[in-house]
Amino acid sequence: MAARQIPLGTLGLWPGTTGFGNHAGQGHCRGTAATRNDSRRYGLVRPRSRLDVRLGGRQASRMSSVPHIPVLGREAIAHLAPREGGVYVDATFGAGGYSRAILEVPGTRLIAIDRDRTAIAGGAELVERSAGRLTLVEDRFSNLAEVCAAQGVDGVDGVDGVVMDVGVSSMQLDRAGRGFSFRLDGPLDMRMGQTGPTAADVVARASEGDLADIIYLFGEERHSRRIARAIVADRQETPFTTTRALADLVGRVVRSKPGDIHPATRTFQALRIFVNEELEELQTALAAAERVLKPGGRLVVVSFHSLEDRIVKNFLSERSKTGGGSRHLPEVAQSPPSFQLLTRRPVVAGEDEVAHNPRARSAKLRAAERTSAPAHETDETSSWPKLSDVMRGG
Repeated sequence: MAARQIPLGTLGLWPGTTGFGNHAGQGHCRGTAATRNDSRRYGLVRPRSRLDVRLGGRQASRMSSVPHIPVLGREAIAHLAPREGGVYVDATFGAGGYSRAILEVPGTRLIAIDRDRTAIAGGAELVERSAGRLTLVEDRFSNLAEVCAAQGVDGVDGVDGVVMDVGVSSMQLDRAGRGFSFRLDGPLDMRMGQTGPTAADVVARASEGDLADIIYLFGEERHSRRIARAIVADRQETPFTTTRALADLVGRVVRSKPGDIHPATRTFQALRIFVNEELEELQTALAAAERVLKPGGRLVVVSFHSLEDRIVKNFLSERSKTGGGSRHLPEVAQSPPSFQLLTRRPVVAGEDEVAHNPRARSAKLRAAERTSAPAHETDETSSWPKLSDVMRGG
Protein backbone atom coordinates (compact mmCIF):
# COMPACT_ATOMS: atom_id res chain seq x y z
CA MET A 1 0.00 0.00 0.00
CA ALA A 2 1.59 3.26 -1.06
CA ALA A 3 1.98 5.83 1.64
CA ARG A 4 -0.49 8.69 1.48
CA GLN A 5 -0.20 11.79 3.61
CA ILE A 6 -3.37 12.77 5.45
CA PRO A 7 -3.56 16.29 6.87
CA LEU A 8 -3.32 15.35 10.54
CA GLY A 9 -4.28 18.85 11.57
CA THR A 10 -7.80 18.16 10.33
CA LEU A 11 -7.98 15.09 12.53
CA GLY A 12 -6.38 16.71 15.55
CA LEU A 13 -3.90 13.83 15.80
CA TRP A 14 -0.20 13.17 15.76
CA PRO A 15 1.40 10.37 13.76
CA GLY A 16 1.52 7.24 15.91
CA THR A 17 4.60 5.38 17.01
CA THR A 18 5.22 1.87 18.20
CA GLY A 19 4.25 0.83 21.69
CA PHE A 20 1.04 1.15 23.63
CA GLY A 21 1.45 4.87 24.26
CA ASN A 22 -0.68 5.31 21.15
CA HIS A 23 -1.91 1.98 19.97
CA ALA A 24 -2.20 0.71 16.45
CA GLY A 25 -4.69 -1.56 14.98
CA GLN A 26 -3.94 -2.99 11.62
CA GLY A 27 -1.09 -3.40 9.30
CA HIS A 28 1.53 -5.62 7.86
CA CYS A 29 4.13 -4.25 10.22
CA ARG A 30 7.55 -5.66 9.70
CA GLY A 31 9.95 -3.02 10.97
CA THR A 32 8.96 0.09 12.85
CA ALA A 33 5.60 1.77 12.59
CA ALA A 34 7.27 4.94 11.40
CA THR A 35 8.89 3.30 8.41
CA ARG A 36 6.15 1.03 7.11
CA ASN A 37 4.48 2.57 4.10
CA ASP A 38 1.61 0.09 3.86
CA SER A 39 -0.10 0.85 7.17
CA ARG A 40 -1.35 4.00 8.83
CA ARG A 41 -1.44 4.75 12.54
CA TYR A 42 -3.02 7.57 14.45
CA GLY A 43 -2.06 8.63 17.96
CA LEU A 44 -3.56 10.80 20.65
CA VAL A 45 -3.02 14.53 21.15
CA ARG A 46 -4.25 14.75 24.71
CA PRO A 47 -6.14 12.55 27.18
CA ARG A 48 -9.90 12.84 27.32
CA SER A 49 -12.54 11.57 29.72
CA ARG A 50 -12.90 7.85 30.05
CA LEU A 51 -15.38 6.01 27.89
CA ASP A 52 -19.06 5.92 28.67
CA VAL A 53 -20.38 3.31 26.30
CA ARG A 54 -23.31 0.99 26.72
CA LEU A 55 -23.47 -1.60 23.97
CA GLY A 56 -27.01 -1.59 22.70
CA GLY A 57 -28.09 1.26 24.97
CA ARG A 58 -30.05 4.28 23.79
CA GLN A 59 -27.53 6.88 24.90
CA ALA A 60 -25.10 7.92 22.20
CA SER A 61 -21.51 7.10 23.09
CA ARG A 62 -19.32 9.94 24.30
CA MET A 63 -16.71 8.38 22.07
CA SER A 64 -18.71 9.05 18.91
CA SER A 65 -21.72 11.01 17.79
CA VAL A 66 -22.88 7.98 15.81
CA PRO A 67 -23.34 4.91 18.03
CA HIS A 68 -22.99 1.59 16.26
CA ILE A 69 -24.34 -1.74 17.44
CA PRO A 70 -22.73 -4.64 15.56
CA VAL A 71 -24.69 -7.79 14.81
CA LEU A 72 -24.50 -10.17 17.79
CA GLY A 73 -22.57 -7.42 19.56
CA ARG A 74 -23.70 -8.29 23.08
CA GLU A 75 -22.99 -11.96 22.55
CA ALA A 76 -19.58 -11.27 21.03
CA ILE A 77 -18.47 -9.10 23.95
CA ALA A 78 -19.88 -11.60 26.45
CA HIS A 79 -17.77 -14.40 24.93
CA LEU A 80 -14.72 -12.15 24.63
CA ALA A 81 -15.12 -11.25 28.33
CA PRO A 82 -12.74 -8.26 28.36
CA ARG A 83 -11.10 -7.71 31.73
CA GLU A 84 -9.51 -4.69 33.34
CA GLY A 85 -5.98 -4.13 32.08
CA GLY A 86 -6.30 -6.66 29.27
CA VAL A 87 -4.91 -6.26 25.75
CA TYR A 88 -7.28 -6.92 22.85
CA VAL A 89 -7.44 -6.89 19.08
CA ASP A 90 -10.49 -5.70 17.15
CA ALA A 91 -9.45 -7.22 13.85
CA THR A 92 -12.28 -5.62 11.85
CA PHE A 93 -12.81 -2.14 13.27
CA GLY A 94 -15.56 -1.00 10.89
CA ALA A 95 -17.70 1.58 12.71
CA GLY A 96 -16.00 0.75 16.02
CA GLY A 97 -18.84 -1.04 17.81
CA TYR A 98 -16.68 -3.75 19.38
CA SER A 99 -13.89 -1.30 20.13
CA ARG A 100 -16.17 1.00 22.10
CA ALA A 101 -17.46 -1.87 24.20
CA ILE A 102 -13.95 -3.21 24.90
CA LEU A 103 -12.65 0.23 25.85
CA GLU A 104 -15.49 0.68 28.32
CA VAL A 105 -13.70 -1.81 30.57
CA PRO A 106 -11.23 0.27 32.62
CA GLY A 107 -7.58 -0.07 31.69
CA THR A 108 -8.07 -2.15 28.56
CA ARG A 109 -5.69 -1.54 25.69
CA LEU A 110 -6.83 -2.10 22.14
CA ILE A 111 -5.27 -2.66 18.75
CA ALA A 112 -7.90 -2.12 16.03
CA ILE A 113 -7.47 -3.04 12.38
CA ASP A 114 -9.29 -2.14 9.18
CA ARG A 115 -8.21 -2.11 5.56
CA ASP A 116 -10.84 0.51 4.69
CA ARG A 117 -9.37 4.01 4.82
CA THR A 118 -12.83 5.46 5.37
CA ALA A 119 -13.22 3.40 8.54
CA ILE A 120 -9.80 4.54 9.76
CA ALA A 121 -10.68 8.20 9.24
CA GLY A 122 -14.04 7.63 10.92
CA GLY A 123 -12.29 6.21 13.98
CA ALA A 124 -10.09 9.26 14.54
CA GLU A 125 -12.38 10.73 17.19
CA LEU A 126 -12.48 7.43 19.07
CA VAL A 127 -8.69 7.29 19.04
CA GLU A 128 -8.46 10.82 20.38
CA ARG A 129 -10.97 10.18 23.15
CA SER A 130 -9.49 6.86 24.20
CA ALA A 131 -6.84 8.42 26.43
CA GLY A 132 -4.03 6.58 24.68
CA ARG A 133 -5.60 3.12 24.98
CA LEU A 134 -6.52 2.65 21.31
CA THR A 135 -4.24 2.32 18.30
CA LEU A 136 -5.91 2.18 14.91
CA VAL A 137 -4.08 0.85 11.84
CA GLU A 138 -5.05 0.58 8.19
CA ASP A 139 -4.22 -2.87 6.88
CA ARG A 140 -5.59 -6.33 6.20
CA PHE A 141 -6.63 -8.24 9.30
CA SER A 142 -4.62 -11.21 8.08
CA ASN A 143 -1.56 -9.23 9.18
CA LEU A 144 -2.67 -8.92 12.80
CA ALA A 145 0.32 -10.86 14.14
CA GLU A 146 2.76 -8.42 12.52
CA VAL A 147 0.67 -5.50 13.76
CA CYS A 148 0.82 -6.79 17.31
CA ALA A 149 4.56 -7.35 17.06
CA ALA A 150 5.03 -3.78 15.87
CA GLN A 151 3.16 -2.61 18.95
CA GLY A 152 5.37 -4.64 21.27
CA VAL A 153 2.92 -7.54 21.66
CA ASP A 154 4.10 -10.86 20.28
CA GLY A 155 3.79 -14.56 20.96
CA VAL A 156 5.65 -14.21 24.27
CA ASP A 157 3.35 -11.67 25.92
CA GLY A 158 0.28 -12.32 23.81
CA VAL A 159 -3.12 -10.66 23.81
CA ASP A 160 -6.16 -11.46 25.91
CA GLY A 161 -8.67 -11.57 23.10
CA VAL A 162 -9.28 -11.20 19.37
CA VAL A 163 -12.69 -10.39 17.89
CA MET A 164 -13.57 -10.48 14.18
CA ASP A 165 -16.71 -9.45 12.31
CA VAL A 166 -16.09 -10.96 8.89
CA GLY A 167 -17.36 -9.64 5.57
CA VAL A 168 -18.66 -6.37 4.17
CA SER A 169 -19.95 -3.75 6.58
CA SER A 170 -23.28 -1.94 6.43
CA MET A 171 -21.57 1.40 5.93
CA GLN A 172 -19.80 -0.01 2.88
CA LEU A 173 -23.02 -1.42 1.46
CA ASP A 174 -24.86 1.84 2.02
CA ARG A 175 -22.42 3.98 0.03
CA ALA A 176 -23.08 3.85 -3.68
CA GLY A 177 -19.59 5.06 -4.50
CA ARG A 178 -18.05 1.91 -3.03
CA GLY A 179 -19.85 -0.29 -5.57
CA PHE A 180 -20.79 -3.12 -3.21
CA SER A 181 -24.56 -3.04 -3.65
CA PHE A 182 -26.63 -3.67 -6.75
CA ARG A 183 -29.45 -1.67 -5.14
CA LEU A 184 -27.46 1.56 -5.43
CA ASP A 185 -26.01 2.51 -8.77
CA GLY A 186 -22.34 3.32 -8.57
CA PRO A 187 -18.92 2.36 -9.92
CA LEU A 188 -18.31 -1.38 -10.04
CA ASP A 189 -15.51 -1.24 -7.47
CA MET A 190 -16.14 -3.46 -4.38
CA ARG A 191 -12.66 -3.02 -2.93
CA MET A 192 -12.52 -2.77 0.85
CA GLY A 193 -9.11 -1.15 0.58
CA GLN A 194 -7.73 1.34 -1.90
CA THR A 195 -5.45 -0.89 -3.95
CA GLY A 196 -5.68 -3.79 -6.36
CA PRO A 197 -8.07 -4.69 -9.16
CA THR A 198 -11.70 -3.60 -8.95
CA ALA A 199 -14.70 -5.78 -9.67
CA ALA A 200 -14.94 -3.99 -13.02
CA ASP A 201 -11.37 -5.08 -13.80
CA VAL A 202 -12.22 -8.69 -13.01
CA VAL A 203 -15.40 -8.63 -15.08
CA ALA A 204 -13.51 -7.04 -17.97
CA ARG A 205 -10.47 -9.32 -18.00
CA ALA A 206 -11.29 -12.74 -16.51
CA SER A 207 -11.93 -15.58 -18.91
CA GLU A 208 -15.39 -17.09 -19.18
CA GLY A 209 -14.20 -20.18 -17.32
CA ASP A 210 -12.66 -18.16 -14.51
CA LEU A 211 -15.78 -16.00 -14.18
CA ALA A 212 -17.96 -19.10 -13.98
CA ASP A 213 -15.73 -20.61 -11.29
CA ILE A 214 -15.64 -17.39 -9.27
CA ILE A 215 -19.42 -16.96 -9.34
CA TYR A 216 -20.04 -20.62 -8.55
CA LEU A 217 -17.45 -21.13 -5.81
CA PHE A 218 -17.77 -17.80 -3.99
CA GLY A 219 -21.42 -17.09 -4.71
CA GLU A 220 -22.76 -20.66 -4.74
CA GLU A 221 -24.68 -19.62 -7.84
CA ARG A 222 -25.94 -22.59 -9.87
CA HIS A 223 -26.42 -20.39 -12.96
CA SER A 224 -22.78 -19.32 -12.93
CA ARG A 225 -21.93 -20.57 -16.43
CA ARG A 226 -24.91 -18.84 -17.97
CA ILE A 227 -24.00 -15.57 -16.24
CA ALA A 228 -20.34 -15.81 -17.23
CA ARG A 229 -21.26 -16.50 -20.84
CA ALA A 230 -23.53 -13.45 -20.94
CA ILE A 231 -20.90 -11.21 -19.35
CA VAL A 232 -18.24 -12.20 -21.87
CA ALA A 233 -20.65 -11.69 -24.78
CA ASP A 234 -21.86 -8.26 -23.62
CA ARG A 235 -18.52 -6.83 -22.52
CA GLN A 236 -17.27 -6.97 -26.10
CA GLU A 237 -19.70 -4.19 -26.94
CA THR A 238 -19.72 -2.18 -23.69
CA PRO A 239 -17.51 -2.71 -20.64
CA PHE A 240 -19.29 -3.18 -17.32
CA THR A 241 -18.37 -0.16 -15.22
CA THR A 242 -21.43 0.30 -12.96
CA THR A 243 -23.28 -1.87 -10.49
CA ARG A 244 -26.58 -1.30 -12.26
CA ALA A 245 -25.27 -2.49 -15.61
CA LEU A 246 -24.06 -5.78 -14.14
CA ALA A 247 -27.17 -6.27 -12.01
CA ASP A 248 -29.40 -5.68 -15.02
CA LEU A 249 -27.52 -8.29 -17.02
CA VAL A 250 -27.79 -10.90 -14.27
CA GLY A 251 -31.48 -10.05 -13.89
CA ARG A 252 -32.02 -10.81 -17.58
CA VAL A 253 -30.12 -14.10 -17.39
CA VAL A 254 -31.41 -15.47 -14.08
CA ARG A 255 -35.14 -15.55 -13.63
CA SER A 256 -36.51 -15.22 -10.11
CA LYS A 257 -39.87 -15.73 -8.48
CA PRO A 258 -41.64 -13.18 -6.27
CA GLY A 259 -40.16 -13.36 -2.79
CA ASP A 260 -36.80 -14.69 -3.99
CA ILE A 261 -33.59 -12.78 -3.36
CA HIS A 262 -32.47 -10.47 -6.14
CA PRO A 263 -30.96 -12.52 -9.00
CA ALA A 264 -27.69 -10.58 -8.75
CA THR A 265 -27.18 -11.24 -5.01
CA ARG A 266 -24.92 -14.26 -5.37
CA THR A 267 -22.93 -12.83 -8.28
CA PHE A 268 -22.18 -9.63 -6.36
CA GLN A 269 -21.24 -11.64 -3.28
CA ALA A 270 -18.87 -13.76 -5.34
CA LEU A 271 -17.13 -10.81 -6.95
CA ARG A 272 -16.78 -9.00 -3.62
CA ILE A 273 -15.25 -12.04 -1.92
CA PHE A 274 -12.91 -12.64 -4.86
CA VAL A 275 -11.75 -9.02 -5.27
CA ASN A 276 -10.96 -8.74 -1.56
CA GLU A 277 -9.59 -12.29 -1.23
CA GLU A 278 -11.82 -12.62 1.81
CA LEU A 279 -11.60 -16.36 2.36
CA GLU A 280 -7.82 -16.44 2.17
CA GLU A 281 -7.73 -13.42 4.48
CA LEU A 282 -9.92 -15.21 7.01
CA GLN A 283 -7.84 -18.38 6.96
CA THR A 284 -4.64 -16.42 7.52
CA ALA A 285 -6.21 -14.22 10.20
CA LEU A 286 -7.41 -17.22 12.22
CA ALA A 287 -3.92 -18.72 12.23
CA ALA A 288 -2.46 -15.33 13.18
CA ALA A 289 -4.90 -15.03 16.08
CA GLU A 290 -3.79 -18.44 17.30
CA ARG A 291 -0.20 -17.19 17.40
CA VAL A 292 -0.86 -13.94 19.27
CA LEU A 293 -3.36 -15.14 21.89
CA LYS A 294 -1.96 -15.95 25.31
CA PRO A 295 -3.21 -19.02 27.28
CA GLY A 296 -6.74 -18.21 28.38
CA GLY A 297 -7.12 -15.60 25.63
CA ARG A 298 -10.33 -15.76 23.62
CA LEU A 299 -11.12 -15.75 19.92
CA VAL A 300 -14.59 -14.62 18.84
CA VAL A 301 -15.65 -14.64 15.17
CA VAL A 302 -18.95 -13.48 13.66
CA SER A 303 -19.53 -14.53 10.05
CA PHE A 304 -22.40 -13.93 7.65
CA HIS A 305 -22.47 -16.72 5.10
CA SER A 306 -21.78 -20.42 4.90
CA LEU A 307 -18.36 -20.18 3.23
CA GLU A 308 -16.95 -18.04 6.05
CA ASP A 309 -18.64 -20.03 8.80
CA ARG A 310 -17.33 -23.30 7.36
CA ILE A 311 -13.76 -21.99 7.51
CA VAL A 312 -14.17 -20.85 11.12
CA LYS A 313 -15.89 -24.08 12.14
CA ASN A 314 -13.25 -26.29 10.54
CA PHE A 315 -10.39 -24.25 12.00
CA LEU A 316 -11.71 -24.39 15.55
CA SER A 317 -12.71 -28.04 15.22
CA GLU A 318 -9.23 -29.00 14.06
CA ARG A 319 -7.50 -26.91 16.71
CA SER A 320 -9.64 -28.31 19.54
CA LYS A 321 -9.27 -32.01 18.73
CA THR A 322 -8.08 -34.32 21.48
CA GLY A 323 -6.84 -37.88 21.06
CA GLY A 324 -6.81 -39.50 17.67
CA GLY A 325 -7.68 -43.12 17.16
CA SER A 326 -10.07 -45.76 18.36
CA ARG A 327 -10.05 -49.27 19.78
CA HIS A 328 -9.90 -50.53 16.18
CA LEU A 329 -7.21 -48.18 14.89
CA PRO A 330 -3.94 -47.06 16.45
CA GLU A 331 -3.89 -43.56 17.86
CA VAL A 332 -2.76 -41.00 15.33
CA ALA A 333 -0.06 -38.62 16.51
CA GLN A 334 -1.32 -35.06 16.46
CA SER A 335 -0.56 -31.73 18.02
CA PRO A 336 -2.20 -31.02 21.39
CA PRO A 337 -5.32 -28.82 21.11
CA SER A 338 -4.52 -25.13 20.92
CA PHE A 339 -8.12 -24.10 21.57
CA GLN A 340 -10.98 -25.17 23.79
CA LEU A 341 -14.39 -24.55 22.27
CA LEU A 342 -16.71 -22.13 24.04
CA THR A 343 -19.52 -22.63 21.50
CA ARG A 344 -20.28 -26.19 20.48
CA ARG A 345 -22.90 -24.80 18.13
CA PRO A 346 -22.90 -21.35 16.57
CA VAL A 347 -24.68 -18.55 18.41
CA VAL A 348 -27.34 -16.93 16.22
CA ALA A 349 -29.32 -13.72 16.50
CA GLY A 350 -32.62 -13.66 18.36
CA GLU A 351 -35.95 -12.72 16.85
CA ASP A 352 -35.80 -9.15 18.13
CA GLU A 353 -32.41 -8.48 16.60
CA VAL A 354 -33.42 -10.00 13.27
CA ALA A 355 -36.59 -7.88 13.28
CA HIS A 356 -34.52 -4.71 13.73
CA ASN A 357 -31.71 -5.79 11.40
CA PRO A 358 -32.51 -8.39 8.72
CA ARG A 359 -28.75 -8.82 8.04
CA ALA A 360 -28.51 -10.52 11.44
CA ARG A 361 -30.52 -13.46 10.13
CA SER A 362 -27.46 -15.11 8.56
CA ALA A 363 -24.97 -14.23 11.31
CA LYS A 364 -23.21 -16.99 13.24
CA LEU A 365 -20.86 -16.54 16.17
CA ARG A 366 -18.21 -19.06 17.18
CA ALA A 367 -15.79 -18.67 20.07
CA ALA A 368 -12.92 -20.56 21.66
CA GLU A 369 -10.33 -20.11 24.40
CA ARG A 370 -6.61 -20.50 23.81
CA THR A 371 -4.83 -23.30 25.63
CA SER A 372 -1.15 -23.36 26.57
CA ALA A 373 -0.27 -25.66 23.64
CA PRO A 374 1.93 -24.27 20.85
CA ALA A 375 0.26 -22.93 17.72
CA HIS A 376 -0.26 -25.58 15.07
CA GLU A 377 1.58 -25.64 11.79
CA THR A 378 -0.66 -24.16 9.10
CA ASP A 379 -1.26 -25.12 5.52
CA GLU A 380 -2.73 -22.07 3.80
CA THR A 381 -2.93 -23.58 0.33
CA SER A 382 -6.35 -23.70 -1.26
CA SER A 383 -8.01 -24.68 -4.50
CA TRP A 384 -9.86 -21.39 -4.88
CA PRO A 385 -9.17 -19.18 -7.90
CA LYS A 386 -6.46 -16.64 -7.10
CA LEU A 387 -6.95 -12.98 -7.90
CA SER A 388 -3.36 -12.57 -9.12
CA ASP A 389 -3.61 -15.63 -11.39
CA VAL A 390 -6.93 -14.60 -12.92
CA MET A 391 -5.79 -11.04 -13.60
CA ARG A 392 -2.46 -12.22 -14.99
CA GLY A 393 -4.19 -14.53 -17.42
CA GLY A 394 -6.85 -12.01 -18.41
